[in-house]
Amino acid sequence: MNQVLSPPPHLTSSGSPALPRLQRSPCAGWHLSIAGVSHFQFKPVFLGTVHPRSELAQHRRVVNSQKCVRAGGKHNDLEDVGRDTYHHTFFEMLGNWSFGDYFKEEACSMAWELLTEVYEIPRDHLYVTYFGGDPSLGLSADEECRDVWLRLGVPASHVLPFPLKDNFWEMGDTGPCGPCTEIHYDHVGGGRNAAALVNQGSPDVVEIWNLVFMQYSREVEGNLLPLPQHHVDTGMGLERLVTVLQNKRSNYDTDLFTPILDAIHKGCRAPRYQGLIGDADFGRVNMAYRVVADHVRTLCVCITDGIYPGFSGAELVLRRILRRAVRFCSEILQAPPGLLASLVPTVVEVLGDAYPELTRNANQIKDIINENEAAFLSSLERGRRIIERTVQQMEPSTNFPAEVAWSLYGSLGFPLDLIDLMLEEKGISLDSTAFNELALEDAGGAQAEQPGNTNTHLDVHSLAWLQSSNVPATDDSPKYAYTVGQHGQYEFSPCQATVLMLYRDQSLHKEVGAGQRCGVILDRTNFYAEQGGQDSDQGYMIPLGQQDVLFPVESVHLCGGYVIHEVTAVETLRAGDQLQLFVDEAQRLACMTNHTATHLLNFALRRVLGDSTEQRGSHVTAERLRFDFDTKGHVTVEQLQQVEQVVQDLIQKNEVVHMAEVPLTLARRVQGLRAVDEGYPDPVRIVSLGVPVENVLTCDSKAAVQTSVELCCGTHLLQTGSVEDLAIISERQLVKGISRLIAVTGGRAKEAREVGQCLAMEVDSVSLRMKQRITSIPKMQDLSKEVGQLTKVVASAAMPQWQRKELQTILKVLQRTANTAVKKLELQQAEKVAQILLAKYCNQPVIIDTVPVDSLSILMKVVNKLCDKSPGTSVLLLSPQASGEVLCACQVSKNCLPVFSAADWAVAVCTKMEGKAGGSPIVAKGSGNAKGMQGALTTALEFAQSKL
Repeated sequence: MNQVLSPPPHLTSSGSPALPRLQRSPCAGWHLSIAGVSHFQFKPVFLGTVHPRSELAQHRRVVNSQKCVRAGGKHNDLEDVGRDTYHHTFFEMLGNWSFGDYFKEEACSMAWELLTEVYEIPRDHLYVTYFGGDPSLGLSADEECRDVWLRLGVPASHVLPFPLKDNFWEMGDTGPCGPCTEIHYDHVGGGRNAAALVNQGSPDVVEIWNLVFMQYSREVEGNLLPLPQHHVDTGMGLERLVTVLQNKRSNYDTDLFTPILDAIHKGCRAPRYQGLIGDADFGRVNMAYRVVADHVRTLCVCITDGIYPGFSGAELVLRRILRRAVRFCSEILQAPPGLLASLVPTVVEVLGDAYPELTRNANQIKDIINENEAAFLSSLERGRRIIERTVQQMEPSTNFPAEVAWSLYGSLGFPLDLIDLMLEEKGISLDSTAFNELALEDAGGAQAEQPGNTNTHLDVHSLAWLQSSNVPATDDSPKYAYTVGQHGQYEFSPCQATVLMLYRDQSLHKEVGAGQRCGVILDRTNFYAEQGGQDSDQGYMIPLGQQDVLFPVESVHLCGGYVIHEVTAVETLRAGDQLQLFVDEAQRLACMTNHTATHLLNFALRRVLGDSTEQRGSHVTAERLRFDFDTKGHVTVEQLQQVEQVVQDLIQKNEVVHMAEVPLTLARRVQGLRAVDEGYPDPVRIVSLGVPVENVLTCDSKAAVQTSVELCCGTHLLQTGSVEDLAIISERQLVKGISRLIAVTGGRAKEAREVGQCLAMEVDSVSLRMKQRITSIPKMQDLSKEVGQLTKVVASAAMPQWQRKELQTILKVLQRTANTAVKKLELQQAEKVAQILLAKYCNQPVIIDTVPVDSLSILMKVVNKLCDKSPGTSVLLLSPQASGEVLCACQVSKNCLPVFSAADWAVAVCTKMEGKAGGSPIVAKGSGNAKGMQGALTTALEFAQSKL
């Protein structure tokens, strides 16, 4: 990379093209196409939903470097990785952006200047493409873009039109999109014309830079509408640029990859990497090198940024990437387990200067990779056994069942291509049609779970109209207007507001008729809009002077600075109407309580588990709070108790909750405060427990480390004592390294503790009865069932999690004790019955009789005992039950095989009793009806005599 470390300063300051260096810019972020979801941080700017007071809203030109993972959804490179030399799951995207500022002329000009004048790439090696139009969408060719390139001196033979699939960029099914122009590099050059190889998948002619012109918005109906403002979004892959500047033909031949490839060779039994592709790559060894080198980089950057191999969304895709890498390691490279994790230090060496967080988390990355690899190798063995067993049970010339393949794929993470390969080796094929139907059902279910509301999320055109018409953003400061009365009760002031506009069916209206559902945009509001992990307020609106007309508010959302209240109009609503607003005070207070408790919990976790404990997400409702955080393992019973105690102490102290808005620049100086990005509004709100905000802001203040100090737009209690109590009722690991807590407060916490005490008393009662000498099998079985039922209740009850874990430990021991006692009593009973029968039949070759026992399990034990004591004897016993059922168990002496089969014997006997049976040639069991028991005994004897 030594050729690209020093970009010219004049380009840096002008905000023009991206700087190709491994360095995080202030605006660096993620652009994930993992599982088809885009997370690049400038999307709110394109959509107009960014808060107008945020730093992000002030940007007009931005240069940045983004970590990108493309391994799922619309932009999916996963299957290409390894097959060629220029696709990657993880790569570094260098971009320059314009938000309503410069457009095509400037973007193309700056890109051409950087490539040809600064990096001195030969012009005749470069080809540019532009959008050739699409008559079906009514889109003409982007001749404006073409003409820009021609004016820049690009020969007409190097300016090429391409259709929608190549030169029209859109991330998903809806949202900002537009034509793009791509710059391709011919690695061969030498005066030839390579136009025919552009966009043809040739490894010699590769796209290096894509300039997207955001001109349109793809609507839900599929139509394209012009965006109110034109934007530029460009992306150049660092890996491909480095390949050009280091004069290589493959990304894997650059110093971004060669150290990793060398490390792979040292750790495996395969020959050294030679860069072969296609048919020349015998045994896919070189492909395996590329796959492993690419995938281990992806694993390192994702795990470091808190994405762990898991079972849904991005985590599931990362799990598949890891398993694909493990397969290539073990099956192609013949490497021992652990190779993948052993490559982490090399990845850190290559990328650590640019991303120091990799260096800090190297050990964690290795641990997670090793644990997941071990789990996968175990799954591979289980999967192979399942396939073998299924194939043995299949009818000849049939397809492998899709439901089994889907279970292997979804539950065990068995790669689909490996299933196909294993079936191909057996001459069997998968029922692909049925498999795809299962996949579609699964995808459809996931999509159905995603809610959408067209009345509360303003579309980009409506937002642009509001802003261009100078409709002021909603003043929502009254949501913080509440006090504590003389008797300690919270008092919420009503608010009077004017209807600015109504929103329905993705368009703005001045009037909405009775019975219609709509979003109401007001000039001011005391309703809290859903944000910061806190649920929105509920309540109602009353037209001024009309106390008998009430508009219930169902939800509240914030969009581009406008607060939208979702209501169903009970009568006509018009812009200009005056309304009085009333929040649901009980619901609001419950949310405030749980939000303040969330801050207490966050502080307590850091105090108990260490300062490195970072919040990963939270959600606050009136009923409970959810808190996700990173952790190195399960939280212990003792730690849960300690966390609750720290919270209880803060509640008992009744600390004042200080809240104030401060400039973003001041907030960034607070020591110990988590990272403040440009998405926060300016000024930003600080919530501090026990320490006034002005004290937190002093230069030498350690308050953010010693108490809870957080940036938060939520509504909070004024003193911590109002929380009253907090109980953590659930703790579980979402994925390796991230835990989720569920907690309740106030009365709900008290109820949880009462439930816990009641269940603890029940467990104590069972423990005492278990210690008594019980000789009755039915009584001991009842006690075992009671333990099992109590275990289920404890697992699902809303009770303190630390107490749940303690009771579960006790119940596990009790269940094992009960099961052992039942088994012991059964053996004792079986021993007695067997002794009686042995004395009665004295080593006869066949024993057929009826015996009184309590279960089929005991009956089988009697048969086993008899055959153990008399190996040459074949035994069949029947046991009539009070219910009218007759139990049957039999065992055949090995001396009588294969003529005499226990399974056939049991079937013949139970069929006589109108029942069923099954088993092996040696042991079988079944049941039938008591009416046919005498005939069954006769059949049993006749069957045995015919075989002996």
